[in-house]
Amino acid sequence: MQRRPRRNRKTQAIRNMVEETRLSVKDFIFPMFLIDGVNQKIPVASMPGIYRYSLDLMLYEIEECVNLGIMAFDIFPAYPENKKDKYAKESYNPDTFYLKAIFTIKQKFPEIALMTDVAMDPYSSDGHDGLVEEGKILNDETLDILGKMSLAQAQAGADILGPSDMMDGRVGYIREVLDSNGYTDVSIMSYTAKYASAFYGPFRDALDSAPKHGDKKTYQMDPANYNEALIEADLDTEEGADFLMVKPALAYLDVIRLLRDNSNLPIAAYNVSGEYAMVKASAERGWIDGERAMLESLLSIKRAGANIILSYFAKEFAMLNR
Repeated sequence: MQRRPRRNRKTQAIRNMVEETRLSVKDFIFPMFLIDGVNQKIPVASMPGIYRYSLDLMLYEIEECVNLGIMAFDIFPAYPENKKDKYAKESYNPDTFYLKAIFTIKQKFPEIALMTDVAMDPYSSDGHDGLVEEGKILNDETLDILGKMSLAQAQAGADILGPSDMMDGRVGYIREVLDSNGYTDVSIMSYTAKYASAFYGPFRDALDSAPKHGDKKTYQMDPANYNEALIEADLDTEEGADFLMVKPALAYLDVIRLLRDNSNLPIAAYNVSGEYAMVKASAERGWIDGERAMLESLLSIKRAGANIILSYFAKEFAMLNR
């Protein structure tokens, strides 16, 4: 035999030299859950190792992560029902704890990239990402609310806005609001191909943000669709997105590759709560090697073409590679 591929696999040193895909702590954004209060660290039952933090304890957690090399964070707020209403007004209330936390985090850690979430569901009494009237999600009427929310987050100090709502035209609307108010340097990481997935369950537990009625299938993408992601990517690019995101990641590796092959923008992938929970639950039962499954899953996302991975495994990965 003239060719023996096993020669390039025979030792770890050789395998290291020829490996085609490499994960780095620099690839990650760490999603975190914020709650109001002081000295609060509440475990998310369906996500072992993940917590909801009050700001004082979140600052310590971010500091620990920065010391491990994680330099990008995506903060999601969990609001009580008494702060929610039909129009998500709390989202742009200058005195709300989320906006104050964004300001404080950036003051304490100016070197990090701080990403925020733009959608109505954490603040909506309906639990939907858009304005609901008579059971219908209103697209264009939602844009004004998203614009106010985006401007408030930019004013608080956010580096990257993450519109996760999947309303048509929201990237262009937000870009116009930001630019017309002088926030031309604030980036937009669009949830370009966000699918109506079964893998979001633990996240909704963490934020108490499940829809009060109906589902999100009229605005999130159909899992059966592939080429539709190109339509969304083209629109988001034209409207001024700086990054394109695919969510979830593991069930949509083909979509990650599709966007990577058809766009010059950086591609992000969200390794979502259900994907995290499956690995953790299986590992707890001794059914799989949790560490190896984590690394293999993350590697597959990078290999598929993602430049950036949002993952609840970020800190665990960083600890293994310090």
